[in-house]
Amino acid sequence: MRTIESSDFQRILDALVTRGYTLLGPVVRDSAIVIDEIRDMKDLPRNFGDHQEPSHYSLSQRNDGAYFGFAAGPVAWKKYLFPPRVTLFTAQRSGKGFSVTPGIDGWSPRKLAFVGIRACDLNAVAIQDRVFSAQEFVDPMYAAIRERVFTIAVHCTAPGETCFCTSMGAGPKADHGFDLAVTELAGEGRHIFVVEPGSAAGSEILEEAALRESTEEELHCAEDAVERSAASISKRMEIDGLPQILRENLEHPEWEAVAKRCLACANCTMVCPTCFCSAVEDSTDLEGTGAQRQRRWDSCFTMSFARVAGGNIRPSIRARYRQWLTHKLGNWVDQFGTMGCVGCGRCITWCPAGIDITDEVDVIRGNGVHV
Repeated sequence: MRTIESSDFQRILDALVTRGYTLLGPVVRDSAIVIDEIRDMKDLPRNFGDHQEPSHYSLSQRNDGAYFGFAAGPVAWKKYLFPPRVTLFTAQRSGKGFSVTPGIDGWSPRKLAFVGIRACDLNAVAIQDRVFSAQEFVDPMYAAIRERVFTIAVHCTAPGETCFCTSMGAGPKADHGFDLAVTELAGEGRHIFVVEPGSAAGSEILEEAALRESTEEELHCAEDAVERSAASISKRMEIDGLPQILRENLEHPEWEAVAKRCLACANCTMVCPTCFCSAVEDSTDLEGTGAQRQRRWDSCFTMSFARVAGGNIRPSIRARYRQWLTHKLGNWVDQFGTMGCVGCGRCITWCPAGIDITDEVDVIRGNGVHV
């Protein structure tokens, strides 16, 4: 483990920029902490925290100088690995024929550095890795971007009220999938980062930044900060035997009860870091000489998602909500060997109706009542 003063953390970022990486990290924009391109530490949301609860998000002020003193925001890192809209190919008419150009022909992705990714989102990336690049069919765009990403994880010390990552084994401490992992210790007269390498590339950056060895006290404080963070997470989801329980309760009355509250707005799937549904759209220009096919994010909550030749197989909100929850917490295990939820709480925070997935699971299990 190495330690660096907060004022010197820029040395790590500079080392990445020197290697050609584009830095992506948290920034304050539109009254929220989102992910965007950054140039240096001055772009990070210093002294900002957040308050989250069902259907509520607001920024708050801190006075300890922390750069990462907040929970997961509305923007998931997946937008850089699995972009919201991608051109698959273009076609151009020429005489009596036409030519087709694949969207990724000759395309080379940027080298991206994820600065400040949390354990929940690291686990979400690992899930999407299974979906897009660990199966028989590999998404070439995803794979090309993914192999050029450098990750600086932050052990979360400021979870939100909607977080339940401990139930899903996905946080708050990052234990895999990073090149560097940092614990920020702010306040009490000091502001330092305790840094842990997770790969050869990460160790190389640490050596170049010339960081000192961490003291025993610093290591203890870093460990204690993460333990206190985990202990502060009160929201829970009981997952033992959950896939089977969901399969046995497909006609549970709670599906109808939650459907009366759900707006089918698809907010939950848009902010979810693991959802991967997409649709394909074809369009032409006004002259009819050019056309393109694009892939865009889609959601199982939209009416068109389940439309087939014989009609719509999920015409009701009840059916669509049931499909989303049972797939994410049940069928994913059969498909990918893991649940499709990392407990980040985004779907709870950003649901305008305040629907809480942990409450719904409790009711289906028979451990709770509909609110």
